Amino acid sequence: MSGIVQDKVVLVTGAAGGIGRAASEIFAREGAKVVVSDLQEDNGQETVELIEKAGGDATFIRCDVSKAADVESLVQQTVATYGHLDCAYNNAGVEGEWTRIHECTEENFDFNYNINLKGVFLCIKYQVTQFLAQKSPGAIVSTASIAGLVGSKNAGAYVAAKHGVVGLTKTAALEYATKGIRVNAVCPGVIRTPMLERMLEGKPQMEAAMLGFEPIGRFGAPSEIGEAAVWLCSDNASFVTGHAMVVDGGAIAC
Repeated sequence: MSGIVQDKVVLVTGAAGGIGRAASEIFAREGAKVVVSDLQEDNGQETVELIEKAGGDATFIRCDVSKAADVESLVQQTVATYGHLDCAYNNAGVEGEWTRIHECTEENFDFNYNINLKGVFLCIKYQVTQFLAQKSPGAIVSTASIAGLVGSKNAGAYVAAKHGVVGLTKTAALEYATKGIRVNAVCPGVIRTPMLERMLEGKPQMEAAMLGFEPIGRFGAPSEIGEAAVWLCSDNASFVTGHAMVVDGGAIAC
């Protein structure tokens, strides 16, 4: 039985763990050839090994998404390896430091901007360039956040960057709709990732407080975001573009 992205070539950034790894495994399960990309080479190779052990096809390419030359090379190497590009999931992201705006350093703001927003911009730029050169349709999904839709205290730099991802998504969707290029975002709520574990380490009261804002009563799993990203990249979502899909257990429905 064919998967929903059968024989498609998919590029996933931030794929060394967490949501990116889960999505990469789901893409492979659903029949895609997966380019796993991250700065963490050892963990990225581990993602490839997990896919291959399950019978999938994957390769690792190191990339710093904040650098244009790296991103351009990533797309070129993907095409050199598999012949073309069909879909991309721009998931690489960081949390930075959580501070009030007047306490946020310029370095922290730039760190968030360079990875969470500029990185997505560069990925979309070079992915669209490849789709146009191929004269073929394509699908792009980027990881935003519910912080890209609402404000959040002590996270100004992160919130600003993620709002930017949603804006880029909507703009790119409008610019390339007639070319058959769909551009969407997924907006996770609180997901049980290594990033979250770092935030909550030694802070049981914070974890309890955060759970209190989850109507569904738990944090999300990386695979639950991965499933959404894979569906948005598939032809099953052929009439969906410019959408910021919320996957948050109802957190911002309140």
